Amino acid sequence: MSGFSAAVITVSDKGFRGEREDTSGPALCGMLERYGWKTAYTSIIPDEYEIIRAELLKCAESDIALILTTGGTGFSPRDVTPEATLSVIERRTGGIPEAMRAYSMTITPRACLSREEAGIRGRSLIVNLPGSMKASTENLSAVIEALEHGVEILRREGERDCAV
Repeated sequence: MSGFSAAVITVSDKGFRGEREDTSGPALCGMLERYGWKTAYTSIIPDEYEIIRAELLKCAESDIALILTTGGTGFSPRDVTPEATLSVIERRTGGIPEAMRAYSMTITPRACLSREEAGIRGRSLIVNLPGSMKASTENLSAVIEALEHGVEILRREGERDCAV
């Protein structure tokens, strides 16, 4: 059980306007808590590049260990979460979205259309997840145990050697 802090940011125009209930955000918070993470921050924001960037930066500057986004990873012209994420991370962690897509491909052939990204900013790990409750929780389940290990290494003081 990690005990690390986490943030869940729902990226949805309709959710932000109150036209659609956010089911992904609460489901992800519940899943995180079952694995021992402490949800320190949640928000619902519109699919706007600068707003997404600002939320990610705010969470990273608040020293939140794991920052999850849900939504904005598809093919719609308004789906810009991956681009906003890439603009704030300092180091990509490509294996995380690769593992999520590989797992999702065993469930649906459309998983290859998801454009999640993941990376590190400072001592925070940022991971994009799909917008639907089903897809976001499935994707997180594929990597949640590895994320804890990654965050432990990221937040370790002193020596940085690790045999993964």
